[in-house]
Amino acid sequence: MRPPFAIARRQHEHRERTVSRLSAVLASGLLPDELVELTTYYQAKAQRDLGRTDDSRRGMQRVASAGGRLASAARRGLAHLSRVSGDFPEVVEAAGRLGWAGRHHRVLGDVWWVQGDMERAAVAYLAARSEAEEHGAVGETAVAQAHLAFVVSFVDPLRADDELDLASRLLSPLSLRSDEMTAHIATLVRDAGFAADLPDRAAVQLAEIGVSGISYAAAKLQLALCFHHAVVDARDDLAADIARLRELTQNGYYAYYVEIAHFMGDLPLPPNTVRARWIDGERQTRERWRNIVLRRRDHVGTDSLP
Repeated sequence: MRPPFAIARRQHEHRERTVSRLSAVLASGLLPDELVELTTYYQAKAQRDLGRTDDSRRGMQRVASAGGRLASAARRGLAHLSRVSGDFPEVVEAAGRLGWAGRHHRVLGDVWWVQGDMERAAVAYLAARSEAEEHGAVGETAVAQAHLAFVVSFVDPLRADDELDLASRLLSPLSLRSDEMTAHIATLVRDAGFAADLPDRAAVQLAEIGVSGISYAAAKLQLALCFHHAVVDARDDLAADIARLRELTQNGYYAYYVEIAHFMGDLPLPPNTVRARWIDGERQTRERWRNIVLRRRDHVGTDSLP
């Protein structure tokens, strides 16, 4: 199978199938150097989506070290792997070296929202979207907008409507499944505390995610459920959500979501919890997430979604 076709297929099939296709292409030993770089990079991306961080890191390092056309993207991939392992100071440092080619603003937005700093994350994603528009990068513009809609959904459900509408319009002509999933999860975050049917809607989305094999999306969706149950103060449901979240992240991939879920519910961390390197320390990060929950709880008590 030709590499461009195998790469294009990745948005329409389970990531396991993508890795299998690209591995077979690489194993053939028949590719010219420029296609080896391309295939290795997209294989590493698919491995990352499956939670195979060690394999993904090795592939990204090979591409970055080669210094070719995709070296900047691979360096961004390595920063992303540091982020999913919870080494946030390392990501912030790396972002300073990425520039536009490495999507530095989006990398920072990805760091700030997990710290509970949604204002700073929104500023970063807006900068990412503006920079993408300046470069005529339609896909990157849509990606930045989907992430912007996600963070806004935590703190401003009414504004989130407009951001989600724009994300939908930007994504609709493209084939960016993982970012479409981010936008769909954002609708759950927007409706957290307001919509009684949210768990049922989440179950439907989870089934769709299962078809893709994009493991991080399942964990992100589970975190949205944690937010909903923390807002409505459903302690038993939140405990079940956290247990499921721990299962989804047991390989260390996005394990800090478990910490965030505890912060949301103002719960103590169990002794065996894998802990991230938070930018401002655990206490301040906990306070930010808990305040997001409390502000939404107040909003639910005084308002309702249309």
